[in-house]
Order: sequence, then C-alpha cells, then structure tokens
Amino acid sequence: SEFFSSSGGASTGREERGSDLQYNMEISFDDAAFGSSKEIDVPRMEVCDSCSGLGAESEKDINFCGSCGGTGQQRVQQGFFSVATSCRSCGGRGKTIANPCKTCHGQTRISKTKRIRVNVPAGVSSGSRIKLTGEGEDGPNGGPSGDLYIVLSVKEHSLFERDGADIFCEVPISFSQASLGTDLEVPTLEGKARLKIPTGTQTHKIFRLKNQGIVHLRGGGRGDLHVRVVIETPTKLSARQK
Repeated sequence: SEFFSSSGGASTGREERGSDLQYNMEISFDDAAFGSSKEIDVPRMEVCDSCSGLGAESEKDINFCGSCGGTGQQRVQQGFFSVATSCRSCGGRGKTIANPCKTCHGQTRISKTKRIRVNVPAGVSSGSRIKLTGEGEDGPNGGPSGDLYIVLSVKEHSLFERDGADIFCEVPISFSQASLGTDLEVPTLEGKARLKIPTGTQTHKIFRLKNQGIVHLRGGGRGDLHVRVVIETPTKLSARQK
C-alpha cells in the first residue's frame, strides 16, 4: 500500500471513479497516534465467476456488432464536424451477445463485497489518504483493476486536542497547589507522567512535556504534550482557611 496526505474534503460513503474506488474510514484518536491494522468490507464490481468476464454463456454467443463493425464507436456528423460516440447498439463494446450470462446478464461483472486489511501508519490525521494499488474494481470488458483510496476521519479524544504532532490537555489544580507548588500526575497518550508545578503558578500556565505527542508522519521523532493548568478557586472557605 501507499500513503498519500490530502487536505481536500472527502465525500461520504463509497464513490466510484471509473474502476478506482474511494472508501471513507473512521478511526480513533489512538489509532491515528500509534497506527493500527483494520479490516474493512468494500463493495465493488468484480469479474463474473460464471462466465469469467465473457458476459455470455459461451464464446460462440459473442458476435461483432454490425452497427459499428466491432469498433465500439459510431461517428455522428454535427455541421462541419464529425464526432465519435459510443455505439448505441453494443454500448461501446464492439460486440453483441446472443445468449447473455445468466449471472451477470451480459455485463461481465457482478457486485461483490471483499474484506480488505488496511494498515494505518502512525501520525495520520483527518483527510489523510491511503492508496491500495489494484484493490479497486475490476475493469469492464477485461480492463485492469483500479485502485482503492482510503480517506481517513479521526474521532475526537475526550482529553486531548491535536495541533499537528503536538497535543494539548487541561488539568485542574487547587489554589494551594498553585500557591505552594506540587508534583502532579498528568495524563499522556501512553499512561501517566509526573509534572512539577512550581510555587506561585498562575492559572492557564502551560507546561511542555517533550516527545509525549504524536509521531511525525514523515519521520523526525514525536511532537510534545502541552499541559495547561487551570486553578480551581474554592467557593466555600472555613473560618480557619479564611
């Protein structure tokens, strides 16, 4: 498979582009951060098994089209110009079928669903595309198979926000912790980490934990985790606290 990064918008569902296919896949925040392997069921057109793509019960049932002489095209005169169009009699195939295949009804292909494994690399984001060569639809009339393009959509995380390879989160601390300082346990993508809060920390102060973000897609290490502390002001104080 090949990976392509794209910022363009993707349509929903399954979209056919000739014999190429586009499939939209939603993944979790962790899948995007660490990579994953997924199986998807892709509906596509494949060569008919019953007739092996002939479209007829046998080769004897296939004849050259008498309207276009087997070329698949007809020329239409429009004023001074002659325009080539697909033959209406044979649909551009250049052949006619006397006894069509009972499975595909002469279309040479049938709709099937194939289960395909997709390897998602670490560091992808919404709009990223993965190309699977040859996993699109079988070409009509014996043409080559197209490609399958997986367009990724990443779900939001309950704690973290992302900006490129960096991630951000907010952690509440008490008024006393901010005033006196403390060692705080903060969440990361891979568990917990210790963060030293110095004396006199102000609310919305941001601390950076290096290499605790998301892997750079094109290589070059990982991003950072930015922890924003928010001081929780007490609403009720005892006489001693006052």
